[in-house]
Amino acid sequence: MQFGIAIPTAADSWRLVRRAEELGFSHAWFFDTQMLNADPFVAMAAAAMKTTRIKLGTGVLIPSNRIAPVAATAFASLNKLAPGRLIFGVSTGFTGRRTMGLGAVKLADMEQYINQVQALWRGETVELVIEGKRRKIRYLNPELGLINVRDPIPVYIAASGPRARALTAKLGAAWIDNVADVQRGTATLEQMRKAWLDAGRKAEELAAVAWVGGAVLDEGEPADGPRGMALAGPRASMLLHRAADTALAGYPAPLAMLPQFEDAVRGYVEHARTFDRDSYYLQNHRGHLMFVRPDERPFLSAEMLRRTSFIGTEREQKEHIAALAAAGFAQVVFSIPPGQEHAVEDWGRIRRAFG
Repeated sequence: MQFGIAIPTAADSWRLVRRAEELGFSHAWFFDTQMLNADPFVAMAAAAMKTTRIKLGTGVLIPSNRIAPVAATAFASLNKLAPGRLIFGVSTGFTGRRTMGLGAVKLADMEQYINQVQALWRGETVELVIEGKRRKIRYLNPELGLINVRDPIPVYIAASGPRARALTAKLGAAWIDNVADVQRGTATLEQMRKAWLDAGRKAEELAAVAWVGGAVLDEGEPADGPRGMALAGPRASMLLHRAADTALAGYPAPLAMLPQFEDAVRGYVEHARTFDRDSYYLQNHRGHLMFVRPDERPFLSAEMLRRTSFIGTEREQKEHIAALAAAGFAQVVFSIPPGQEHAVEDWGRIRRAFG
């Protein structure tokens, strides 16, 4: 089992990444949510210079944010600083798109984007439509050594729906899943395995990553206490934000709502209807995955935190991670909100239990 951290990107995230490397973490993933945090490539460059082993990935890059030649060159530039340590994490975009009032990128467009980026790394000529004009693009002087396109950069796709999982299998990419609890994570992994096998791939070649939020609590510490709310609350708030997006903008509905949360979610949606009508998303997604806003706190409960995050004592967390490993996840990634960097020490204790 490998262990990583996920970072709401800051320009100086290298400090947390360096500590994670010292604690034995194998991966650091940087959010690509431009209106909420810093630019991932800036932060990854600093981390590349301050570390020696830990792998650095976009967690996850959104295709619409940068045209393929720009993204390809950014990765190849980082690959010069940290050869073989870069990961191209990508998805259709949730947070980074919703903060601008936009829906997800089309899967077909993401597939084309991934293919274009990889083709450029291979030294091929690709055709792109830029500003309405079709143009052939390729690296013109890679022999100068200003970038590194020799060391491979693997692709990881965050895919939550069946069509996205099928695309992940088609491309032979590693798979990232946002896991709320062991039971649902295990069930989704089985669905991904089926898509993988249906694509004609070998079962043992599937690399599955469980992305979790949560907190390591002391015995008797309440889940919705200050620590639990700071570390797990932002993850639970996603339930509210998604529901408001569905109600106010008509985006696809989230996963089936657990009955015990229907009243709280309904109450938040009514609250969200008071947001500025033409830009409700500016209020709805403020603090997304980073902190709990005072206006959304009344809608969060200890049970909601427990059902959307890995929250529990050190003993319980070890049991959760062991169950994910037994299910077949190759890596677990802990999301660490800004201002809560100390949590890397707690997760470091969990990591050490697995060698």
